[in-house]
Amino acid sequence: MPAHRRRLWSREHRNWRDNEWGRVLFTDESRFSLSSDSHRILIWRERGSRNHPSNIIERDRYGGRGVLVWGGIMLGSRTDLHIFDAGSVNGTRYCNEILLPYARLFRGAMGLQFLFMDDNAPCHRTVAAEQLLESEDIECMDWPARSPDLNPIEHVWDFLGRRLASRTLPPVTIRELRLALQDEWTAIYQQLIDTLILSMGRRCETCLAFRGDHIPY
Repeated sequence: MPAHRRRLWSREHRNWRDNEWGRVLFTDESRFSLSSDSHRILIWRERGSRNHPSNIIERDRYGGRGVLVWGGIMLGSRTDLHIFDAGSVNGTRYCNEILLPYARLFRGAMGLQFLFMDDNAPCHRTVAAEQLLESEDIECMDWPARSPDLNPIEHVWDFLGRRLASRTLPPVTIRELRLALQDEWTAIYQQLIDTLILSMGRRCETCLAFRGDHIPY
């Protein structure tokens, strides 16, 4: 059961020290859309007619054209933001576009202490990906299924989305979206990333307190 596995994982990692979390490159994919991801309905109205049905115009819906991105964060550092070209991401693309240029680079810089975290998405668990990680001597963190709430990079995606939404001129084309994502990713303060990673001990404690259920992070 996922909750049981999450409890075991949290119990195992609850007492990790900061330098142990500092070994880990936390990674994930996320999709960003040209449409609003806020699930809010934006309205235009005359003064005094607040929320009148005739004045509500739906302008943005969840979904629409967008891009899939990948990134990695760790104490004191982060990867470049990788933006996938169109098409599904299979094991071959994951090896060629992520593991070889990014995971191998960090493994080379950090040596044997490096620990690579990704989730259990199918493209991450192909035979090709497992063989590549083994051939490059990259140690992977055992990760519990269905646990995005334990991954600190989820908060980075949320922050990135908010930064995009708050732009004076939000992107309206895929090219503008790609450029804006790169700019905002680079502009994220490393202190924010470090704070999120150093919250891992508290996340583990909270997960245990919730008996393995999803936590409010």
